[in-house]
Amino acid sequence: MSHTDLLKELRIERHQREDHGAGPGPWPWIAGAVVLVAALAAGAWWWFGHRPIPVHTAQAVAAASDPSAGAVLQATGYVTARRQATVSAQITGTLTEVLIEEGDRVKLGQILAKLDDSQYKAALDTAVAQAKAAHALVDQFQAQLAQNLRDATRNESLAERGLISKQAAEQSRTLANSTRAQLVSQQRQATAADAQVTEAQVNFGYCLIRAPFDGVITTKDAQVGEVVSPFSAGGGFTRTGIGTIVDMDSLEVDVDVNEAYIGRVTPNMSAEAVLDAYPDWRIPAHVIAIVPAADRGKATVKVRVAMEKKDARIVPDMGVRVSFLEAAKPAVAEQAPKGVLVPAKAIVKRDGSDSVFIVTSGTAHRQTVQPATQAFGDMRLVPASVNAGDSVVVSPPDDLRDGSNVSVQTH
Repeated sequence: MSHTDLLKELRIERHQREDHGAGPGPWPWIAGAVVLVAALAAGAWWWFGHRPIPVHTAQAVAAASDPSAGAVLQATGYVTARRQATVSAQITGTLTEVLIEEGDRVKLGQILAKLDDSQYKAALDTAVAQAKAAHALVDQFQAQLAQNLRDATRNESLAERGLISKQAAEQSRTLANSTRAQLVSQQRQATAADAQVTEAQVNFGYCLIRAPFDGVITTKDAQVGEVVSPFSAGGGFTRTGIGTIVDMDSLEVDVDVNEAYIGRVTPNMSAEAVLDAYPDWRIPAHVIAIVPAADRGKATVKVRVAMEKKDARIVPDMGVRVSFLEAAKPAVAEQAPKGVLVPAKAIVKRDGSDSVFIVTSGTAHRQTVQPATQAFGDMRLVPASVNAGDSVVVSPPDDLRDGSNVSVQTH
């Protein structure tokens, strides 16, 4: 075979070059990656665009039924007890009985707990015995003094008749006077012994822990076998209290009023209190006093408010909203305003108009409103567009829009 024939054999024809390496190449992979990135971007846009916005809501209330409609100011506070005490032992001892439970009603002087009294009983018995011995010596000195006085009188009579010497008579009188001094000293010792008996009786009585006044037990802080003491001890092994008793008749409301509005509140001013736990229950009240001190951190002044109705549902530390009312006018009552009251912070400017956002089934709906110029404390009157019972967003975020998904925060 010639060189020319060999070269022809090694030559690759065109159809053979096209078939070799005819795979798909890298372009499909690149196209798939682009599609995947676009899908992820679209998913992220949808998620962040539809993610629920956390909001706080409040209910719109009918102006005619809300106590704040005639209020010059509203404030929040808590129920407090003016008379409460953590009952403690007045001596150190071990509890042998605890006779109280939370919720028990107790009377003045009722026994709440008992301490181990064996040591104090022994001390009382010792003091009584010593007092009896002291009084016995008093009786002995009294008898001896009576005898010495008779002897002195007799000897003085004999001395006058010259039957005995004057010195013997004087010695008899001196002995009587000495016995009288011993009697006085022993009487004072007997008085001191009686005082020791009284002290021992008091300490023995301290083994019974009694209620200082009528009230209700709110906490039980100790159990049988624990050591209680009026003095705190390191390590936390010694209790200083048996329980807490509250006089429910002393309950009142303490509210913090912004110092900028404290001028609207006056002593004996009428008010209405609404417990957070019972929002439909209005309790007549009045101002007891304005505490003459301000809290510089909160810029508030404390006001004490008395509730004119007592009820078992009212318990210490409950949250309360107090509406300070205008003075009653003898003229014809004004017609109740129409519309609903919403928090002033629920009204915001959107697109140049006053608007509120009403939450329905997790979605915020923007509603244009025209609030009245008159303010009712922290509330504003909306004559139309909002119904009583609607949940309105308080302080709507800037990114809240009509149709936004929201999640209502409870705190």
